[in-house]
Amino acid sequence: MSLQITSRLAGLTSTLIKKSLLTALFAGSLIAATTSVADESDTANVKTRLAQADNEPQNWLSHGRNYSETRYSPLKQINTETINDLGLAWSYDLDTSRGQESTPLAIDGVLYTTSAWSKVQAFNATTGELLWQYDPEVPGEAAAKGCCDVVNRGAAYWDGHIYVGAFDGRLIALDAKTGEQLWSTMTVDPDLNYTITGAPRVVKGNVIIGNGGAEFGVRGYISAYDAKTGEQVWRFYTVPGKPGVKDNAASDPILEKLAQATWSGKWWSKEGGYGGGTVWDSMAYDAELDLLYVGVGNGSFWNRAIRSPGGGDNLFISSILALKPDTGEYVWHFQQVPGEEWDYTATQHMILTDLKIKGQVRQVLMQAPKNGFFYVLDRKTGEFISAEPYTPLNWATGVDPKTGRPNIKPQARYSKTGKPWLALPSSLGGHNWQPMAYNPVTQLVYIPTLEVPGLYKTDPEFKPMAKGMNLSIDLAPFTPPTDKKDIAKIKKSLKGRLIAWNPVTQKEVWRVTHSGPWNGGVLATAGGLVFQGDGDGFLSAYHATTGQKLWTFDAQSSIQAPPISYAVNGRQYISIVVGYGGSMPMNAGELLANSTYPKSNKSRVLTFQIGASNQLPEKVPVVKPKLTPPAQVGDADAIARGKRYYHAVCTFCHGGGAAGSGLLQDLRYSGFLASKEAWKEVVYNGVLSSIGMVSFKENFTADQVEDIRAYVIHRAIHEAQYQETTQEIK
Repeated sequence: MSLQITSRLAGLTSTLIKKSLLTALFAGSLIAATTSVADESDTANVKTRLAQADNEPQNWLSHGRNYSETRYSPLKQINTETINDLGLAWSYDLDTSRGQESTPLAIDGVLYTTSAWSKVQAFNATTGELLWQYDPEVPGEAAAKGCCDVVNRGAAYWDGHIYVGAFDGRLIALDAKTGEQLWSTMTVDPDLNYTITGAPRVVKGNVIIGNGGAEFGVRGYISAYDAKTGEQVWRFYTVPGKPGVKDNAASDPILEKLAQATWSGKWWSKEGGYGGGTVWDSMAYDAELDLLYVGVGNGSFWNRAIRSPGGGDNLFISSILALKPDTGEYVWHFQQVPGEEWDYTATQHMILTDLKIKGQVRQVLMQAPKNGFFYVLDRKTGEFISAEPYTPLNWATGVDPKTGRPNIKPQARYSKTGKPWLALPSSLGGHNWQPMAYNPVTQLVYIPTLEVPGLYKTDPEFKPMAKGMNLSIDLAPFTPPTDKKDIAKIKKSLKGRLIAWNPVTQKEVWRVTHSGPWNGGVLATAGGLVFQGDGDGFLSAYHATTGQKLWTFDAQSSIQAPPISYAVNGRQYISIVVGYGGSMPMNAGELLANSTYPKSNKSRVLTFQIGASNQLPEKVPVVKPKLTPPAQVGDADAIARGKRYYHAVCTFCHGGGAAGSGLLQDLRYSGFLASKEAWKEVVYNGVLSSIGMVSFKENFTADQVEDIRAYVIHRAIHEAQYQETTQEIK
């Protein structure tokens, strides 16, 4: 493993060991004394520190700052009055330009971040000096197992340890002071298409981690590992396995009692998709109730008629589960979309709080999942309280007011009708992984939303592929138009917003409209501010009660990760990891590219404080190169076949219509395109496997690979002609 440590860490740790009261962050207030990593040896402190995170407002101890995942900072030195004085304190250039989705941790003067390829960095939180960095050396070939880039959403902390889930399925423990690897355990079958992109959580000495892969065909589960040793403590499968075969897991009783009867066919096999239900992101924990809440993903395959031919609710896909964190024992569940087949996951960010509803204070769980409804549940019992659309949707007419079960439109069941269905939201959801935030003072939830339709149609020729996604729907409709005017119209229809939502009245209070749909996660603060980055590359601060933009900073790269806030020596900071990537940027192509296409993509850690005035290096403009495509190969039939093959596999990384959005290689510009032999070496023989471009000989014959080349050349020629035309117009 690659590990770099700087000698300055020892000096920083020595300083941190000397506990001291932070100076006043605002008039009449003091921050509680900080505790150093080295001091955390007291057993009681170890057990309670994360549970009492609100007693340490200067730190950001866990993924959502506290177990309730509110993403609300009590710090208010940076506020509506001082925001104009906020400036760049320091920045650090990361070594990868792939997607950055990390939520940093800030603990006793050290900032911990993760980056693409599951790398970990530790910084002096005030100066940005790199203390150590760790590279798990994820094999490049693993990239082909991911739906949505080689991203990582963050690390976890407990008792002087940093925990990170590696993209290839390993769970790794590091020494928080040195970055030294303490243990590593493989949490998945490496022969299957599992990945880890989500942040672990640590509850009662157990490190909790799930996985992704339901777009490829896997069976979902969540596991707990001893934080000290890495030994597995329990596992809970979210969907049943082969009938009559026990897993010897915590989920065995409830799957047999409740879930088994909601499935049919051979979902449990490779040919049936294994069922899906991966736990790839959100979790929350209530220490008083001692309940761990887990968001469960979509079914696999997507098309219910293929994975479960007899229909059924298919428990526990698209559900929230409540489990006992010590044992994984099932307590309750709430399924949002029975028989889900639109990739409407329940893996989006969950927030725990208490709300006064109809005169009664309720302990609630709130979530704005992909399906477009904002849910409020009783987190003790799982009882449904309310749900209303927070974004436009058309797949359901509403929900049952007593049970919360959606009233699904018959025409939305494309697996039954055999007809295409233009759905809103699409598989990207009305809200994706980007975290929302809750301010207990305004009692508003701030949600990064998107409005993007998607077309679903059964693929009558579907057969599971060895590599690539196995969605079981016809992907041809995902092909963008070739006319630039039509592309412009579609781009204009794709919307992204930041909305303030009242969870009691279930109504929108204010909104900010962005120029595009794919934007960043959210931070709320006691300073009356809401921070969010956007797809155009600006980090902005908004007034928490009105939505008025008060401050903005050009980060020089699209932002999708959420900011955090922390304090050291009486100074409040805002920190964020910036960088372009993830699911929509990878496959949307020109539909997401803005006027500066291809986008500039400089991944960095940016940290701000009042009175700072540092500047980023001058932005280097990205110049779109002139296309000089080779002569067309193949006839019209070959191009048509190549188009189908391309959109079955290649589109998810290289963009619809063979138009990249600037993240990975735009194949129209590829130097391999001119040579049949070179193209075959890459696509068929996998000569570039070490950097993620694996061989697809298990999917395609050599002739089919040549058909793909014919299609890409066809698209390159079309683009070159457009460039010449517009040049002549100018």
